[in-house]
Amino acid sequence: MAANADTRARVAGALREAPAGLDVPQLSALLGLHPNTIRWHLGGLAEDGLVSSTPQPRRGRGRPRIVYRLEPDREPGTRDEYRLLATVLSGTLAERDDGAAAAERAGRAWGRYLVPRPLPLVRVDDGGARTTVTALLADQGFSPETGDSEIRMRRCPFHDLAEAQPEIVCAVHRGLIDGAFEELGSDLRIEGLDVFVEPDLCVARLSRSPAPR
Repeated sequence: MAANADTRARVAGALREAPAGLDVPQLSALLGLHPNTIRWHLGGLAEDGLVSSTPQPRRGRGRPRIVYRLEPDREPGTRDEYRLLATVLSGTLAERDDGAAAAERAGRAWGRYLVPRPLPLVRVDDGGARTTVTALLADQGFSPETGDSEIRMRRCPFHDLAEAQPEIVCAVHRGLIDGAFEELGSDLRIEGLDVFVEPDLCVARLSRSPAPR
């Protein structure tokens, strides 16, 4: 992990020193790294919004030359820094006897805040509530799929943290979903949350009866 971060920082540093941009062969020669390694780290930087790419016309036949530039006012490291903060805070919360309950309450409050509030006197049926909550989860990066009695989440935005502190992270997610249903005026609640039933799958099982608290 540290070696990857160091290499990615080197790639970003090389682009920072070349405002006009560099292509993969130039970065490979400059840093002494295999082109596939360069491409892999460029992909990670692009996912974080740190690097942009622009095709350049090439004389004669052949694929266009792709030039990569570091986005202005963006620096690598922000994502890892927030991950560190989240790890520290979740670990601190896990040490409290009421840590999981506090995490679920916080998640519920945010679920109520983030979900679009229905118009006055509008009753949201179960299907509409599931669709709205699934859209909220999609906005937050869960890659969800909805069914009649469950929401299947194909991605956890905090996967590593959830593996380390599931009692805290999963409690936040449970609260987020329940809070959103509450704000919609729906009777649907999470009856059970099956965590990592597959490496890329968590399942929220729904019931119309509020789960006991």
